[in-house]
Amino acid sequence: MGLYHFFGGWRPAFVITGTLGFLWLGAWRMLYHPPESHPRISDAEREMILNDRVEFEETHETKTEKSKWSDLLKLPQTWGIIAARTLTDPVWFFITDWFAIYLVSKGINPEQGLLAFWIPFVAADLGNFFGGGVSSWLIKRGWTVISARKAVVIFGGLGMTLLIPTVFTSSLFSLAGLFAISTFAYASFSTMALVLPSDLYRSSSVATVSGMSGTGAGLGTIISTYLIGYVSDHYSFEPILITASLVPFVGMILVLVLIRPDNRQQTREA
Repeated sequence: MGLYHFFGGWRPAFVITGTLGFLWLGAWRMLYHPPESHPRISDAEREMILNDRVEFEETHETKTEKSKWSDLLKLPQTWGIIAARTLTDPVWFFITDWFAIYLVSKGINPEQGLLAFWIPFVAADLGNFFGGGVSSWLIKRGWTVISARKAVVIFGGLGMTLLIPTVFTSSLFSLAGLFAISTFAYASFSTMALVLPSDLYRSSSVATVSGMSGTGAGLGTIISTYLIGYVSDHYSFEPILITASLVPFVGMILVLVLIRPDNRQQTREA
């Protein structure tokens, strides 16, 4: 009954959050414009963007047709991007779906849990800004694009391992703090995973590679949801938390190994 009342009490918040998503969609449709027709950029900025695009295409693209899936899957960096999301997104959905239940399993009643339940989710919002901001800051200071992205990926992979210490504490705010660091790190990592396709691939292939990584994330989440339910029912949450810490670390290693600076030229010509 405790969990029923916990989630029941949050139903208005779920409705409001879902409605805000539709409002944001409408706002995005009204406010988004491609550079060619954007009303809020200067003519000089528009010319710079379009000239840079033309120069890039002339320098790196040897053909204009869209690359085939089979060609893209032959590239190691494609698998690095797929791994980045497949091995991190399931952890996020585990936290969003199971965090409240995990607190209850630690002996924290739903009323107490409300005091800190929101902390990891606010931390994730901040992590999105942090990941993009830090990588841009590094690029401005002379780092290559790929090196700057990888630096944030390393931070994200290491930060998510802090889910492991949660198995050793039952303190509400210690749990919230450790989960918050992990979600902050996840969001930073995830931001890099989302932007890497546009860093590495020509425009005609970005959506395809992004779709592949999204498919991997979806399949990983479906499989992990089943496994989390099974393991929590038959054993405990401890193996789940340890696995949820180590799997993104493996994703970090794969990104570092499979995505290299010379990949950029290779993918542009694929």
